Amino acid sequence: MASEFEGRLEPDGPEAEVLGFAPRRRRPDHDPEPDETQQPEAEAREPDEAQESEAGQGSDPDPESQPESPTAGLRGVVSGLRGAVSGLAGWLGADRIGPEWVAAVERAAEFARSRLHGDYPTDEFGFDPEFTTKIFLPLLRPLVRNWFRVELRGAERLPTDGAALLVSNHAGGLPLDGMVLQSIIHDEIGRHVRSLGADLIFATPYSHDLARKTGTTLACAEDAERLLTAGEIVAVFPEGFKGLGKLYTDRYRLQRFGRGGFVSAAVRAQVPIIPVSIVGSEEIYPILAKVPVLSRAFGLPYFPLTPLFPWFGPLGAIPLPSKWIIEIGEAIPTDQIAPAAADDPTVIFNVTDQVRETIQQTLHALLVRRPGIF
Repeated sequence: MASEFEGRLEPDGPEAEVLGFAPRRRRPDHDPEPDETQQPEAEAREPDEAQESEAGQGSDPDPESQPESPTAGLRGVVSGLRGAVSGLAGWLGADRIGPEWVAAVERAAEFARSRLHGDYPTDEFGFDPEFTTKIFLPLLRPLVRNWFRVELRGAERLPTDGAALLVSNHAGGLPLDGMVLQSIIHDEIGRHVRSLGADLIFATPYSHDLARKTGTTLACAEDAERLLTAGEIVAVFPEGFKGLGKLYTDRYRLQRFGRGGFVSAAVRAQVPIIPVSIVGSEEIYPILAKVPVLSRAFGLPYFPLTPLFPWFGPLGAIPLPSKWIIEIGEAIPTDQIAPAAADDPTVIFNVTDQVRETIQQTLHALLVRRPGIF
């Protein structure tokens, strides 16, 4: 029926040649005489439209009408992050940030796309070694190498296998020293440091998941002993929030080391205790004062006032580029102490005091030899 109707509209013969008529493109100059047998134009187009609809059913759908896939959305996010990191690198200085963060963001995108499909292994504490190695540590390296310019001394004292308990001073307002220590040791000997964190870390949204995935677990004797028994390198910061939140006027003066629970864990597991002294962390967020009213309002152990925070808003969260020195001390063996002595307060106090004094004296020596803060 459609072909008959088309034949009525198209001129034929010489007229078609003169006009260069293209079928179904040109309408006649005047409407033809009404014909009862002729169907309305709209009805005449229906078979062709039906054919086109049927033909289109097997074709690819319009991509604009399809929902955006997760990977496509992820590419947009990564593109924005790449631009933001490039701008930050230009603002802070390419010599300190460099292209490493841009490359790390691209690796993070590829890793995230791979995580959209399938499971991934974690240990009983939630540690994800693949995420830590491919995402977390690469993002930390520019901070460690270019911003803080960390210098590691005594690396030969780090065990390449077997368990050990690292005991370090703690400072800086935020626990960046634990992450820096984890990064520098992994790059040096290829082993992951399993840190012991405070309760607040695991009570904070997002922080809990990140801490678990990157190897941190709750600072309790049970978890410490299980990790040490499994042959891991465990790091502990006995000063806790007392060290993190101390005023700049008290910098590099060690706070109380608690009741020596870390020593008891090392004695029970019969592993060495290795003192670690960190210089440079005290200057990244110099705490000039604390506001107890605000700390209680926000449920924080302290609310610091620094030269930049909170006066400059988010910019106040950028740490100052102090020069860091990390020195690994001589191991203090515990295999000569009977495991039963782990419950003896006198023994535990003596070892705890020995560790604390070793770190304090090393800090004094490093400060004397350090050429400057930055």
